[in-house]
Amino acid sequence: MKVYFAPMEGFTDAVYRRVHHQMFGGAEKYFIPFISPTQYDCLTPREKAAVLPKYNKNVPAVPQVLSNRSDTFLWAARTLCDLGYAEVNLNVGCPSGTVTAKYKGAGMLRDLDTLRVFLDEVFTHASLPVSIKTRIGFADPEEWAQILAIYRQYPIYELTVHPRTRAQYYKGKIWDDAFVQAQAALTIPLVYNGDVFSPQDAANVLKTHPDVTLMLGRGLLTNPALARQLHGGQCLSVNEVSQFHDALYEEYLAQYPKNIAVWRMCDAMKYLSLAFEEPHKCVKAMRKARSEAEYLNAVRCLFSEHPLRDAPYFSPAL
Repeated sequence: MKVYFAPMEGFTDAVYRRVHHQMFGGAEKYFIPFISPTQYDCLTPREKAAVLPKYNKNVPAVPQVLSNRSDTFLWAARTLCDLGYAEVNLNVGCPSGTVTAKYKGAGMLRDLDTLRVFLDEVFTHASLPVSIKTRIGFADPEEWAQILAIYRQYPIYELTVHPRTRAQYYKGKIWDDAFVQAQAALTIPLVYNGDVFSPQDAANVLKTHPDVTLMLGRGLLTNPALARQLHGGQCLSVNEVSQFHDALYEEYLAQYPKNIAVWRMCDAMKYLSLAFEEPHKCVKAMRKARSEAEYLNAVRCLFSEHPLRDAPYFSPAL
């Protein structure tokens, strides 16, 4: 079994990827949150901060591209190939309204004829292997059969399937039968993504789909040791969480003004705090902090006064 770290926009930036990989490991690939190039001549400063090799040193990172134009995607693929990457991932899964309104991400599933033309160009001219991360439809899981018929026409390097439609966002039923359909229809490597928050969740998926690769997102943000655990390693400890927090914060302070570093840490703690019992009061204090001292006091209160939950994992109910 292999484990991948999902591209989590606003959370798994280059700093997070480096620190997580150094401290916890367990993830065979770290997918970089998407870049969305709109020009051919250069990467923006934000895109460079995401994909330049010096910011992903020693991390097995895979860049993801969000585009509905084959020429733009192919330019990005060539640029990433020149930077030394061995794979590029196409985002056909992002459910955000601002993204899908532009027929990008999961919005590409609204017009399958256009998707087919796009993939024809990409797989004819791509300069490196192309993997895809997809939803199973835009509005209805019944769309999946047509989408699969398109995907089976191309040499997709790896297909990550989140078995929900765009309309579901991250809630509601996981359509496991859709993954079974993909296994029956395709011979390419498949990756399962969606609601794997704990070792038990992983065991349930593997019971139905033995040896499948798992892509973890919110589960790993809440329990950064989860991938390590799935490989038989140690469970998360409070001391590790504290060390992880401090290492992240030190890296952010080296790159950003103090107020921005605190803001970045508040984002990270949105999920990491859910590993603890009754974290909400401390999290509220972090977000209301007017100074670094107030923020750090709230963090230390969480770490010293609140035990880890018996099985730290993300729960939609929290």
